[in-house]
Amino acid sequence: MPETPFVNVEAAHEYVALLSEAVRQAREDVAQYLAEAQPERASRRHEALQLVAWKLERLEGQLLASRHLLNDLRRLRRLLLGDDDPTPARPPRADTAEPFGT
Repeated sequence: MPETPFVNVEAAHEYVALLSEAVRQAREDVAQYLAEAQPERASRRHEALQLVAWKLERLEGQLLASRHLLNDLRRLRRLLLGDDDPTPARPPRADTAEPFGT
C-alpha cells in the first residue's frame, strides 16, 4: 500500500477541517481588503479581490461538502466494523456543527 499523509478517514477529516478554517480566515482577510479598497482608484485590484472572494467562497463550500462526505464514511466504517467507541473527536464549532454528532 502506498504511503499517504492520512492514516485513516479520521485523519483526512481533521485535515479538511483545518483547511476549512484556513479558508475561512482568508475569506475574512479578503473581505477586509475589499472594504478598504477604493474601486475608483484601483478597479483592477478591486475586481481581482472580488474574484478571490468568490473563489474562496466556492472552495469553502467544496470543503464543507468534503467534510460531510468524510463524516459519512467514518460513520459507515464504524457501522461495518462494529466499532461502538469511535476515536474521540474535537467538539464541533457551533457554526459548523454536523447533524447527528460525530
